[in-house]
Amino acid sequence: MTTWFITGISRGLGLALAKAALAEGDTVIGTVRSGRPDLSVEHGTLHVLTADLADGNAAEAAVGQAFALAGRIDVIVNNAGYGLLGAVEQASDDEVARLFAVDVFAPFRIIRAALPRLRAQGTGHIVNVTSIAGRAPGAGSGLYAAAKHALEGLSSSLAQEVGPLGIKVTAVAPGAFRTDFLSTHSIRKSAAEDAAYADSVGRMSSAFDGMAGRQLGDPDRAAQAILAAVRSESPPLHLLLGSDALHRARAKLDAVIAEIDAWESVTRRTDFVEQA
Repeated sequence: MTTWFITGISRGLGLALAKAALAEGDTVIGTVRSGRPDLSVEHGTLHVLTADLADGNAAEAAVGQAFALAGRIDVIVNNAGYGLLGAVEQASDDEVARLFAVDVFAPFRIIRAALPRLRAQGTGHIVNVTSIAGRAPGAGSGLYAAAKHALEGLSSSLAQEVGPLGIKVTAVAPGAFRTDFLSTHSIRKSAAEDAAYADSVGRMSSAFDGMAGRQLGDPDRAAQAILAAVRSESPPLHLLLGSDALHRARAKLDAVIAEIDAWESVTRRTDFVEQA
């Protein structure tokens, strides 16, 4: 059986993943900010740790508790996080600092604390839940996209560092899933919208508001996809979840390739020319 350490199991994808792993008879050590998750445990073993990952010391402490409970951990899932919506110009320093504390620095601290133990085991799998916003950003979520893009970059480099040590890394980028992610539990908005951004940020904000409860993605199916990736002999480094994420990722890649091609001659002219 597999032992999981999953942050943020009180709701959304974290809750669905914990439920799916427990149904397989696995052990789940999960973090919540407060209370108990709505999980009935008929199979497997559940341990719940209380940790506010905005607190710089909480991440390392939670990792220490998890390894003390289980002895070894097979899969670490950095799932806890939230979104910040609004124009980049309108985000305050405090909003951005807290967003990065939870969405970037907490996963980094968890990884840093866990790696000596995973290296000693000679095996392990780190799963970082990012977002399609980190790969194909849109208007109105610039700071959230920046945080998730940072986690994407960290995952890609980390995979190259720890692969030779027997440790695997997967960055999971979901699209819109039918969780409470668009509720006040998981989304914060910057200051009141400025009319100057009505055609960009305003339009996207309205689309987000209208999407709540009607998202394409099924969190239980997403959990099964993550289980399949973790069980795979050759897990992906980058895993998209949801047909909307697939569409956005392909559109972004096509646009990047087209732009590279259009400016290739300028790019090549910047190489140093050796004098004869």
